Amino acid sequence: MTDRVMSSGYMQWAKTHLQAQFNLASSGLEPYPLAKLPVKIEDLELTGPSFYGYEPLQKALAKKCGVSSDCVVAAAGTAMANHLAMAATLKHGDEVLIEQPAYELLASTAQYLGADVRRFVRSFDNGFRLDPDEIARQTSTRTRLIVLTNLHNPSSALVQNETLKQVGEIARRVGALVLVDEVYLDALFEDAPATAFHLGEEFITTNSLTKVYGLSGLRCGWILAEPSLAKKMWYLNDLFGVIPAHAAERLSCIALENLDEIAAHARRLFETNKHLLNAFFKSRDDLDWTPHKFGTVSFPRLKKGNVDSLCTLLAEKYETSIVPGKFFDMPQHFRIGIGCETATLTEGLARLGKALIAINGRRYSKSSGSGD
Repeated sequence: MTDRVMSSGYMQWAKTHLQAQFNLASSGLEPYPLAKLPVKIEDLELTGPSFYGYEPLQKALAKKCGVSSDCVVAAAGTAMANHLAMAATLKHGDEVLIEQPAYELLASTAQYLGADVRRFVRSFDNGFRLDPDEIARQTSTRTRLIVLTNLHNPSSALVQNETLKQVGEIARRVGALVLVDEVYLDALFEDAPATAFHLGEEFITTNSLTKVYGLSGLRCGWILAEPSLAKKMWYLNDLFGVIPAHAAERLSCIALENLDEIAAHARRLFETNKHLLNAFFKSRDDLDWTPHKFGTVSFPRLKKGNVDSLCTLLAEKYETSIVPGKFFDMPQHFRIGIGCETATLTEGLARLGKALIAINGRRYSKSSGSGD
């Protein structure tokens, strides 16, 4: 057993390092403005009938996901959704199997709950493909939960439903459940597969309106679980959230009513920015990369040099931020987000290019000032 984790190193870094002028570290869409939603003041109230779910929001989420409302547990974003899902399914000392590389909060939350964390590898050399045989090799009779992201964070690799079905079969053999964080899956838009919750009773999924739609401020997250487990999660949330912000619930209902328009805006931006990112990659001989097909993030590998030094140089000299790969257990990689305004991405990539030349050419020091 590892020592109990009491904080997230990644979240501490993110909350203090993401405010660069050219922010390529954010993993979601630029904030969608309230002014673009058809909201009138009379649509909002500060207090309403929200106890174990606000019924209009429960119905709207159930409709979006194609499930009955008693399978939906509302949560304050996907992070809390994942926390609730793990807390409701794990006991102290249980074994949980988590992908590697992984979003840091998944592993740190499991460790906080006292789980024994094991890892299964998703390799850069095969495009971070999910390999059921690798999962089977790492699974034991003690495994109680298998955790993965789809789209993969940090690479945006897609796991097809046929592969997920194989993971479900592995879980059933040892009496485990499968938690799939689907917060980036909607970035496939109309090509997105149905939630993995439909694949079998061993599946739990989490999602939110934060990453793909730019609606982080609403904190509209949810869990899909079979009804008895969903009820357990509602009761567990009494220890954490008690009653949600009702105005955010009502705004979330309005956002869901207008999600097609919001998605169209997101799709245009991601499509434009995807081409910019791929053109940048093609111009580099100092990075290993895979073509970016969909999703909000990419995870290239630096061929030479130190990624932490690159990040420091970018922040201090070029006012640009990326995420160091150390937060995903792959220190020679870094994560780039493409959900920012196109002008920001264009300039941020130009500055990243200059920083890459600098770390592979001459030594950088703070005294050298900004610019080239």
